[in-house]
Amino acid sequence: MKTVYFIRHAKSSWDDATLSDHDRPLNARGKRDAPRMALRLLELDNKADGIITSSAKRAKQTAKAFREAFGLSKEVFIVRKELYHAWPNMIEQQVRLLPNSWSTVLVFGHNPGFTEVANQLQHDSYIGNVPTCGITVATMDVDSWGDFQLSAARRSAYLYPKQIK
Repeated sequence: MKTVYFIRHAKSSWDDATLSDHDRPLNARGKRDAPRMALRLLELDNKADGIITSSAKRAKQTAKAFREAFGLSKEVFIVRKELYHAWPNMIEQQVRLLPNSWSTVLVFGHNPGFTEVANQLQHDSYIGNVPTCGITVATMDVDSWGDFQLSAARRSAYLYPKQIK
């Protein structure tokens, strides 16, 4: 069984108009929500073997908050520029490259690709928009990441910051 947590980066800042989109950091809400959502996953007794993240600053900052909460080493923290504003086919391709020794992975990226991913999974309800720091959980009964397919995986959970009281 392989499990993927597709996590949209937390809320980013638009304060500095001189920064490129790629270099925008998290804002105060994003810095609050990322560790809260990581702790929410831990409260649900979730574990992770590794992380892959978009190279965008806001995605890396979100991923770092989860890495720290999960107690993961920097050695299992992979930055992939291919995930920056990636569409589902590229996201799936990056998941298929994961080490088979990992059973569970946290993948950090962006919309609209992550909302598209959420709706390509087998599910019983449409998601109009995965909000910032929203998490879509996908599971598939395969032994190799090379066999992972979004269309064959099942959406087993959907979490987002406004659910936390």
